[in-house]
Amino acid sequence: MSNDDGVEARGLKHLIEIAKNFGNVFVVAPERGQSGKSHAISLVEPLRVRRIEMGDKFNFIAVNGSPVDCVKLAINQFLPRKPDLMLSGINHGSNSAISVIYSGTMGAAIEASLYGIPAIGFSVQDHSKNANFDLVDENAGIIIKDVLENGLPHQVSLNINFPVVDKKNFNGYKVCSQTKGVWKEDYDKRFDPYGGEYYWLTGEFSNQEKNNQGSDEWALKNNYAAIVPIKIDFTEYNTIEILKSRLNF
Repeated sequence: MSNDDGVEARGLKHLIEIAKNFGNVFVVAPERGQSGKSHAISLVEPLRVRRIEMGDKFNFIAVNGSPVDCVKLAINQFLPRKPDLMLSGINHGSNSAISVIYSGTMGAAIEASLYGIPAIGFSVQDHSKNANFDLVDENAGIIIKDVLENGLPHQVSLNINFPVVDKKNFNGYKVCSQTKGVWKEDYDKRFDPYGGEYYWLTGEFSNQEKNNQGSDEWALKNNYAAIVPIKIDFTEYNTIEILKSRLNF
C-alpha cells in the first residue's frame, strides 16, 4: 500500500483497516504529502526511510520521496515476494477525469501495474483532512475481493473515485471512461512581507462532455462511485497512419 497524502493521512489509515480484512499488509508511503507528483521519481536526492513500529500487525515504512519512489523501493528492496495486490489512497480529493495524470495516488497504482501487480487507487471528492470515508469503508471490499479473485489485465490499474453523498443516496459503482476535459488554470499573484513575488495555483475543471453518461464525472455527479480502468500507452494510433502517409515513410 501507498498514497500521496503522507503517512499521517486519515485516508491511508482507513485503507489499512480495509486491507487488513484480506491479508497481510505492507505499507510504504511518503513521509509527507506528495499531491500532484504524478509519476515523479527521485534522481538527485537519496531516499531515506523510517520504519514505523506497528507491533505484529503489519509492516510500515515512511520514505522521503514520491509515491512512485515508495512503490519502486517496496518492490525492489522491502517486500519478501511479489504482492498479490497494490492499493493506493484513500486520497483526500478526486482523481477523476484529467486529474489522473497529475495524481500521485494513481502514479503509485500505475507504477505497481507496470510490474504486473493488480493495483487500485481509491479517492474521495472531499479534500479536507477530516474527509468522510464511510462509503469507501463499506464498499471498497467488493472491488478488492473481485480483483484478488479474478485479477486485472496485464499493466491495468483501476482508478476509483467516490462522491460525497449520504449513504441513503449512494447509487453504488459505475464502470466508466475518463471524462474528456482540461483544467483551466489561473495563478493568484501575491507578495511576501519583503516584497518578494509568489504565486498560488488556482483554476477549475472544464468538462467537455457533460452529458456523457458513461464518463466518471457524470457518475460522480449522479452519486455513483466511478471505476475507470487505466493503462499507460500514450500512442495515438490513428495518427500513425496519417503521419506515414503525409511524410511518405
